[in-house]
Amino acid sequence: MAIGVWISLVAYFALMVAIGIYAMRKSTSSSEDYMLGGRTLSPKVAALSAGASDMSGWLLLGLPGAMFVSGLGSAWIGIGLLVGALFNWILVAPRLREQTVHYGNAITIPAFLANRFPTRSMSLRTVSAVVIVIFFAVYTASGLVAGGKLFESAFTGIYNFGDMSNYAMGVMITLGVVLIYTVVGGFLAVSMTDFVQGCIMMLALVIMPAVVLFGEGGGGLSQATQTLNEVDPTLLSWTSGLTFIGWLSAVTWGLGYFGQPHIIVRFMAIRTLKDVPIARNIGMGWMLISLIGAVSLGIFGRAYAIRNGIDVQDPETIFIILADLLFHPLITGFLYAALLAAVMSTVSSQLLVASSSLTEDFYRLFLHKNATEAQCVAVGRVCVVLVGIVAAVIASDENSQVLGLVSNAWAGFGAAFGPLIILSLMWSRTNGNGAIAGMVVGALTVMIWISLGWNGEFLGGPGVYEIIPGFIASFIAIIVVSNATDDAGEYQHIERK
Repeated sequence: MAIGVWISLVAYFALMVAIGIYAMRKSTSSSEDYMLGGRTLSPKVAALSAGASDMSGWLLLGLPGAMFVSGLGSAWIGIGLLVGALFNWILVAPRLREQTVHYGNAITIPAFLANRFPTRSMSLRTVSAVVIVIFFAVYTASGLVAGGKLFESAFTGIYNFGDMSNYAMGVMITLGVVLIYTVVGGFLAVSMTDFVQGCIMMLALVIMPAVVLFGEGGGGLSQATQTLNEVDPTLLSWTSGLTFIGWLSAVTWGLGYFGQPHIIVRFMAIRTLKDVPIARNIGMGWMLISLIGAVSLGIFGRAYAIRNGIDVQDPETIFIILADLLFHPLITGFLYAALLAAVMSTVSSQLLVASSSLTEDFYRLFLHKNATEAQCVAVGRVCVVLVGIVAAVIASDENSQVLGLVSNAWAGFGAAFGPLIILSLMWSRTNGNGAIAGMVVGALTVMIWISLGWNGEFLGGPGVYEIIPGFIASFIAIIVVSNATDDAGEYQHIERK
């Protein structure tokens, strides 16, 4: 079994590295090439790159795991994300593509904010870069945890790596391959591998639920429905047992889209403004199919496990368990590659964005203002490795939960950057003081909310997802402080031809 799986995995790893080498020859001559691909992404690459870097291991582990445990009530997270992504493409994508070029051809989110609000440029670049590095270290760790879980679940009892646990080896292999193609090829490599990985992920999420339902031991839709109703009728209910606070906490995941640097940076890299609607349609179609597949996998995977007496100790590994049980080893290896694709597409994007902030917003700003393009590319590569090492340390806890780590980082970015990105693009009265206030208030609110445990229990009731208070507080802070302080005339009207 292990040989067939390894053949598929090695082929997948080799393809990713080959793409990295190809990208290195095409687009690493300058910092704009290395960190933004020279703004040359086609609509299909931009769309699937945004989607694949967004969904991560959460799509194949976290969401199916939540569906396995709670049933259709957990699908509201996916619905909220779908709506949030659509509005992100409509409201943010075209404006950000246009304004990042207009305001000094910014190649990072901190640089755009600094150019948009020159009166507080230094403070904005510093604070936003700190927020990006801190939350991306946690976010990247969630992807490495998913890689560790894959190797632990798939190979324990079949294959071992000597003194190192299968989990630890999974973390190291996942990080190692990502570092190779990210360090070598930069943004173009990350985007091109994302495109391939997005295709693999969607194909896996179409194949797996179909086999679970209609393959041997599946029994079809009617049998699966009957099995779930016998165990717990609420598993097939969208609302049973779901409080208003629980529903609100689920659907408001969509708010996070407006502030995710690794996603919205794809909007900055799209080839032309006219390509944005095409990319939006491709991206939303991919996302809809993938989310339906993940939801179906989790809920019908539980029916399959019950009917066939399968003991699932960690619900987040249901994809791995079924891939091992239902398919030929070569196909199993392909499905494992799909999981690694989900993980690695996000990890590579996050490492590159964190690296670009460290390079452009720390190194070039404070340490070497006159650094050459070659020096910046070299420093960017070093920073990719450093952030990856920090994330691996965070991921070393084998009891970490993918969904928990993702939810915290997602909320942190959504609250710190979401309201600021929206208002900086759409409200001319936003000023530098309001921008600083909104970013700090949003990030601190999320961190305080988590530290007080209010995301788990609030006022004796169910917890409130930290993005809700964080997003609201940040939005209010930007508006109040901007109106209370002088308008420095930082907004520049763009004449459209």
